[in-house]
Amino acid sequence: MKRENFTSRIGFILVSAGCAIGIGNVWKFPYVCGQNGGGIFVLFYLIFLVIMGIPALTMELSIGRASGKSMVLAYKTLEPKGSKWHIHGWICFIGSALLMSYYTTVSGWMLNYMVKFAMGTFVHTDKEAVSDVFNSMISSPGQMLFFMAITVIVGTVVCIMGLQNGIERITKVMMTGLILLIVVLAINSLSLGGAGEGLKFYLLPDISKVEDAGLGNVILAALNQSFFTLSIGIASMEIFGSYMSRDFSLTGESVRITLLDTFIALMAGLIIFPACFSYGVEPGAGPSLIFISLPQVFVDMPGGRIWGTLFFLFMTFASFSTVIAVFENLIAIIMDSFSFDRKKSGLICFAILMISGIPCALGYNLLSGVHLIGARDILDSEDYIVSNLLLPIGALIFALFCTTKYGWGFDKYIEEVNTGKGMKLPGWFKYYLKYIFPILMLIIFISGIIN
Repeated sequence: MKRENFTSRIGFILVSAGCAIGIGNVWKFPYVCGQNGGGIFVLFYLIFLVIMGIPALTMELSIGRASGKSMVLAYKTLEPKGSKWHIHGWICFIGSALLMSYYTTVSGWMLNYMVKFAMGTFVHTDKEAVSDVFNSMISSPGQMLFFMAITVIVGTVVCIMGLQNGIERITKVMMTGLILLIVVLAINSLSLGGAGEGLKFYLLPDISKVEDAGLGNVILAALNQSFFTLSIGIASMEIFGSYMSRDFSLTGESVRITLLDTFIALMAGLIIFPACFSYGVEPGAGPSLIFISLPQVFVDMPGGRIWGTLFFLFMTFASFSTVIAVFENLIAIIMDSFSFDRKKSGLICFAILMISGIPCALGYNLLSGVHLIGARDILDSEDYIVSNLLLPIGALIFALFCTTKYGWGFDKYIEEVNTGKGMKLPGWFKYYLKYIFPILMLIIFISGIIN
């Protein structure tokens, strides 16, 4: 079976960036930035993206491009004879499936809210009653299962259509729409009366906030955010490396993906903080920011029904681009490992994700009493396992595989990374990737366990 490839360079960049750009860019980055000294946090964030995020991205992409396979067979193709690195490929499969078992539910929330704003649910809702809409949604098994199922169905259908006709074509449209929407929404927020105060909170360097949080905590927050923003560690990027051409160097392509991801994260803050400060709404972190604070803003804002619909359309695009990308990773592993065609592999993936998504969809209603890890509910427990365990440990394993003689080896890795036109990764980076990068991964892992 002939392997598909991207039809264009822009297609590869948009699909890969679409995987990295997700819900966390919008509901976490702006608030963490504002609470950790604004511009000071951004400076550390950008430094860590350069020294950690971009190199980590080149590792996954190089494994994919050198092998031309999905993660399990990629390891088998590149690993020394008799070694067992490919076991991590199956852990990546499990991690991607676990990620989607809760991400499809949260993506369904975005679609649900877009429909609610478009249908006028919030038109006659008091500002104080906005939280009731969210509580009503998550306590309804029917709503939660329905919108989770739509997410799984759409993701499966797009992937079954193929790389070029489905994933690349649809993601190009979504990403173009996402970029246009975020610019329009940011312009609208910046035109509001309290925009200046929101921008000060968000971007101006604030030493007092750094002192309150502690410089070490600010640096750690920037380290964590720069790592998690690129979805590195469970091979969600590796699969797109296997579809790309050898015309351009992987360092240059990784920089472009990172720039687009960072642009979306920064622009999200330009939407959120001017709007919240203009309407006296607390810009709280996490789901409360997206589903309670911002709807309160849209309720008071002239034309709020339209702006709310556009915002959640943007959020739907951001979440669906990640869903489609991770679905493709799962389907490709099934295709390569069992020699199934795309349709059969897609239907198997559909069954796995529909079944695994049910507990999370019911986690705030019928299964609200279930706590898997300590006091964490189902969604938080699954997110904890993926974010705090599988991602940093996975990135550490990729680094060991790419830099040591027991794995693929640094010489082969650097040759693949630097093949093609564009920015090159210097040879001395070997010592950084071999000794310092693993320490950073362990810091992220340990801090996640402690927190």
